[in-house]
Amino acid sequence: MPFRYRLQKVLDFRIRKKEEQLTVVQKAQQAVYEAEENIRKNDEEINMTKQNMRQADPMMYETYDNYLIFLWDKAEKLEQIRIEAQKKLDEEKAILVKLEQGVKVLEKHKEKNREAYIAEEKAAELKQYSELGVTRYFRQSQERIEEEQEILKQLEDIDGGS
Repeated sequence: MPFRYRLQKVLDFRIRKKEEQLTVVQKAQQAVYEAEENIRKNDEEINMTKQNMRQADPMMYETYDNYLIFLWDKAEKLEQIRIEAQKKLDEEKAILVKLEQGVKVLEKHKEKNREAYIAEEKAAELKQYSELGVTRYFRQSQERIEEEQEILKQLEDIDGGS
């Protein structure tokens, strides 16, 4: 009879939950990457505006100043978004770690049960072989006794007939 783990459904459920959480973590990681990319693009825009301001007509300085203030405010908002995305990612990773631990515990339990099952099977097999050996020894000893009795009978016939 092959090994059958009695908590296999629980283990499968935990593995499925861990995989689902892994996709959630990947999505949260993607959100962090997107937030960082938006920050990089905004910083690029700030640098380009500063550079264009140096070459612009002095009448446009106020417009450039207003636009730079807008971009700096946007940078602060984007940084807040990145921080929130990073917090969310950290939370999801913590959940993933807990789920992975739950899976590892059950996998370890399953392996111990498998080892115990294998040891039990070996013990049963050794017992069966031992019983076969005892039966065989008994049969062989009975055959020897019968042969000895037959030889003694033949000797008596020979001695009695002479």
